[in-house]
Amino acid sequence: MSQDFVVKDLSLADWGRKEISIAETEMPGLIAVREEFGPAQPLKGARIAGSLHMTIQTAVLIETLTALGADVRWASCNIYSTQDHAAAAIAASGVPVFAVKGESLEEYWNYTRKILEWGDGGTPNLILDDGGDATLLVHLGLRAEKGDTAFLDKPSSEEEEVLFALIKRTLSEKPGWFAELAANIKGVSEETTTGVHRLYIMERDGNLLFPAINVNDSVTKSKFDNLYGCRESLVDGIRRGTDVMMAGKVAMVAGFGDVGKGSAASLRNAGCRVLVSEIDPICALQAAMEGYEVVTMEEAAPRADIFVTATGNKDIITLDHMRAMKDRAIVCNIGHFDNEIQVGALRNYKWDNIKPQVDEITFPDGKRIILLSEGRLVNLGNATGHPSFVMSASFTNQTLAQIDLHTKQGEYGNKVYTLPKHLDEKVAALHLSKIGVTLSKLSDDQAKYLGIPAEGPFKPDHYRY
Repeated sequence: MSQDFVVKDLSLADWGRKEISIAETEMPGLIAVREEFGPAQPLKGARIAGSLHMTIQTAVLIETLTALGADVRWASCNIYSTQDHAAAAIAASGVPVFAVKGESLEEYWNYTRKILEWGDGGTPNLILDDGGDATLLVHLGLRAEKGDTAFLDKPSSEEEEVLFALIKRTLSEKPGWFAELAANIKGVSEETTTGVHRLYIMERDGNLLFPAINVNDSVTKSKFDNLYGCRESLVDGIRRGTDVMMAGKVAMVAGFGDVGKGSAASLRNAGCRVLVSEIDPICALQAAMEGYEVVTMEEAAPRADIFVTATGNKDIITLDHMRAMKDRAIVCNIGHFDNEIQVGALRNYKWDNIKPQVDEITFPDGKRIILLSEGRLVNLGNATGHPSFVMSASFTNQTLAQIDLHTKQGEYGNKVYTLPKHLDEKVAALHLSKIGVTLSKLSDDQAKYLGIPAEGPFKPDHYRY
């Protein structure tokens, strides 16, 4: 039987295992979940197809899922985000993983199909997604399988060309497979803002094939991973990629949501003078009151030394913007997809690869820009992503979501849900002792005065933190 994994180098497994061991110490939420739920094996019978950055932290998540009884197959959700030693360690443990840092788009989508193909010919019954690509493949595949194939001949990007070609090939090789997938999958938990946006659109249009839990909007995910994670990992990626002195530079952050807030703080803490652009008047006012100068990209293009996109939208930095930039301006993205920067418009220019995930592009007039990770996630492409501790909160939510979807099959409709407030508070509580936090306690009289249980939940669902 051929090996059921694709990694760069299996000999890296020992190194990966050592780093996994260190990460476990920094991920108290996941370890607590193993201890609480392990004996009951609540994920027994779950077949989880995971599409999420194959990092050391994700390895701890995978081994938490398997410790709770799940059968797991895994691929990365970005061509540059895999940590090859982490992938090797997981493959060596017997979990099928398909992830190589720097894989091609063709390989990426082939690996996404592989996580949906069990060795015994079966399928997953759950998806754990980050960005929604595994979910998208199932939905678009079923749409084509039902006869609506016209869209497959109208790709709007290089990525769609590859994805649509895979769907065409799969329709030929495995007739009826997408319908089988759609019938067998009982739910998806989604990690990130962009993937959640896709899910809400599918729900609105009546096309969502199975229940979905929006993990991203758990407070202990978006207000921690997106904010504090980016605050640490953005500057790490830029520095590893360029070795640039940050202090005194002018940096431009497009978007002031949670990721943008963390990114602006990361650059400010490094000594940059930070500009911000926004479309939302509330976020724009927040940025201004934090002391950032709020401008348009057109205003920032000739001024800034460093550009970071964090919007979840397309065409945020256009070719015209890049033409207006300073020589050797640094351009990068920390949003999930690479279409925030018009990288495709640069392909006809001269590219010099400086080192992995660092390219210098020369314009016809001789001016150059430095592009990091070809416009994909800079903190994972040029560095190692968020620290383990903050990812523990995100991944504890993912684990609880998978348990909920598996143990409550039939209780959810084909809609998008969030985890309840008491679980959000529980995830936070699991991380307090690690950093020496002692909670104050409400007396019964104080709790009665506030009209809440003394043990929580402490905030109403509409509270925004």
